[in-house]
Amino acid sequence: MKTNLTTLAVAIAVLAWGVVQVWGQPWTPMRIAGAVIGLPSFALLILARIQLGGSFSVGAKAQALVTHGLYSRIRNPIYVFGGLTIAGVFLFFRVPKFLWLLAALIPLQIYRAGKEERVLAAKFGDEYRAYKARTWL
Repeated sequence: MKTNLTTLAVAIAVLAWGVVQVWGQPWTPMRIAGAVIGLPSFALLILARIQLGGSFSVGAKAQALVTHGLYSRIRNPIYVFGGLTIAGVFLFFRVPKFLWLLAALIPLQIYRAGKEERVLAAKFGDEYRAYKARTWL
């Protein structure tokens, strides 16, 4: 838990530092789009991480089947909102050329989600399959 709070604090500090660096620059449509996409996505990413609780791990592990909150609709909200947060950051800082990195990130996240899915299906069986049938990604 301490590592997770440290990671969150570092992410917020870096984001705040970046915003301060560009604060006086004009609010272009691209910057506005970045803020509109990035800020809610970042908040939902944090919420998803909190809701995952002790079940969070870097590698695929089946500690518990989390099906409440954001996880009641999306199986992998951390991946979804993480990607949207990254897109929002690139737009906010007006570096849309880096959006191509998402072309590499998305297949990696789909691969990781597949690994996690196999581990969860092996441990939770029909309960996981029913959960999967009623959720997205």
